[in-house]
Amino acid sequence: MIDIRFLRDNPGAVRRSQYARGEDEGLVDTALAADTARREALAAYESARAEQNKVSKGIGALMGALGQARKTGDQAAIDAAQARADAAREEAAHLAARVRQLQADADAAQAELDRVMRAIPNVIIEGVPAGGEDDFVVLEHRGPAPRDFAAEGFEPRDHLDLGERLGILDMDRGVKVAESRFYFLVGQGARLEQAMLSLALDKAYQAGFIQLQVPTLVSPRTMGGAGFLDAHADEVYRLAADDLYLVGTAEVPLAGYHADEIIDLSGGPLRYTGLSTCYRREAGSYGKDTRGIIRVHQFQKAEMFVYCRPEDAQDEHERLLAMEKSMLDAMELPYRVIDVAAGDLGGPAARKFDSEAWVPTQGRYRELTSTSNCTTFQARRLNIREKSGRGTRTVATLNGTLATTRWLVALLENHQERDGSVTVPEALRPYLHADRLVPGAR
Repeated sequence: MIDIRFLRDNPGAVRRSQYARGEDEGLVDTALAADTARREALAAYESARAEQNKVSKGIGALMGALGQARKTGDQAAIDAAQARADAAREEAAHLAARVRQLQADADAAQAELDRVMRAIPNVIIEGVPAGGEDDFVVLEHRGPAPRDFAAEGFEPRDHLDLGERLGILDMDRGVKVAESRFYFLVGQGARLEQAMLSLALDKAYQAGFIQLQVPTLVSPRTMGGAGFLDAHADEVYRLAADDLYLVGTAEVPLAGYHADEIIDLSGGPLRYTGLSTCYRREAGSYGKDTRGIIRVHQFQKAEMFVYCRPEDAQDEHERLLAMEKSMLDAMELPYRVIDVAAGDLGGPAARKFDSEAWVPTQGRYRELTSTSNCTTFQARRLNIREKSGRGTRTVATLNGTLATTRWLVALLENHQERDGSVTVPEALRPYLHADRLVPGAR
């Protein structure tokens, strides 16, 4: 969530961010009112608690005075001391009940503030385009020019047709074993996916990233802390009997890795990479991309994740983007890099760059990678801090995709040949031990 102190000091900036995202600007005033109510409730509780402590200390003194009166045998003195002690105990009991009620009020006010604050997405970074899904800004085009298949004398096949003809993609048996949007990668198809992921992990290792083998089931606290139980909770698979969630990206367990810790960033950012099976319900996508493996329920992905000082976050974002471009360059694909518009960012991201490859049979670019600067949004929820001066402060987190199953779509379609074979990019050949995909190959 965003910093309440930032909201108090810069409500206009948060309103502008909400407007750019197409979100409710009124949440800013609701949050400020909830913050005022919380502070007033807390002040009332602390005042009553201080009064209770004062009365409790006074009871001790009054009980001592009663004891002294009893030693004298003076009944009038004893009665007077007893009356004062009884009155003090009655007042203490009344104050105790009041303190309990005020504490409950303060807790309720805190819960309401937390609820409202969790409804406010991250504040966008200056320069992010306003608007929705179609309002992105193209930053650059990279790779070879899209092929002119007409000039080459043949009509390109789509990735499903190619995959089935090559015997490397089996959707029918995926449906038989599970349901729609599941699939088998077979032989060279499975090996091609593994080759991409292996190259990605090698590149990450060479760049200094620490590889983690991550859990793919996480707690509600971890899933919510990473920001995946807000607006898109219906996209997530939940195991109700265990109250655990299947992750849709290794970003989630990587974000939770240092939860409730004070980490050492004196030597620079902490950079991790994780390879995981990912699960997404694809709720709300009925009828969209039903052909092939563009939008499926299960896939593999190599993810990068960074913890850094807030002032280093934008440089780290550029670093992650450079890593992604290096991988896509190695795939020899025509692609573009876009600055995603505010309304298409997702709650945790303050800025996101997507890299989209050209898909010949669709005649358009499709997302292959994204990298997000989440500033301190996730780390604040997960209580991840670093030492700073005399105290601690919340760190920044960033994430980026280095390879995923969806890349097979662009690889097969862009590197297909007239005879139905597919040329393997040079960077993948040492992993695949082949320079071409052909029918019947093992």
